[in-house]
Amino acid sequence: MSQSELALPTARRTAPHGEWVEMYRRGIAPSRIAVLHAAPVTTVRFHLQVAKKLEPGLEAEHKKALPQPARPSAASLQTMQNVVAFCQAAGRLPSARAKSPNESMLGRWLYRRRQEALAGTLSPAIRDGLDVIPGWDLTTRRKADDEARWQKRLQQVRTIRDAGGDWPRHQKTPDPDERILGVWLHGQRINYRQGRLAPEKESLLNELVPGWREGRRGTSGRR
Repeated sequence: MSQSELALPTARRTAPHGEWVEMYRRGIAPSRIAVLHAAPVTTVRFHLQVAKKLEPGLEAEHKKALPQPARPSAASLQTMQNVVAFCQAAGRLPSARAKSPNESMLGRWLYRRRQEALAGTLSPAIRDGLDVIPGWDLTTRRKADDEARWQKRLQQVRTIRDAGGDWPRHQKTPDPDERILGVWLHGQRINYRQGRLAPEKESLLNELVPGWREGRRGTSGRR
């Protein structure tokens, strides 16, 4: 008997992971938890989403435990004013990839402020100043919305599979809800084949919906 035949199946971690939840409760960001435990950040976020459903007050505890944003320096306030002035003059946000060193610097500074806004650590004074620029944090919001939508679709497919249902179809189905999930799953398979699927998302798919790459294998109806 080969070594592979003797290998035991990998155990699936039951959500939510207690230690991750307690770390989050103490104000530790999901990205930091992922680094400390060598886990995909999407996996950490999934476990925390499950925990938030079980503990509606968890998010408030996390925010309360976050370190208070430091008072912005005079240099940071000046850079904020420069960003506002740039947007008013150019009619657009500064780009971190711009050839102009000054615009590139403003773009990188604004990117870091977006990350702080997403983490809930942005100084209120900086936020108030940037809020005169419509959509300055839109990129961050869009990414956050996309991530939340991805996690939601994953959970919906997992629920179907855990209940004994077959893989949702992206065509030849009269059910619009099944088609939505089927299109999403089909997209994950395409991204995987083309090498465009993020490793942490592949890991999460493998863990929560094993067999997702193969699909129905020519079967008809529900298994």
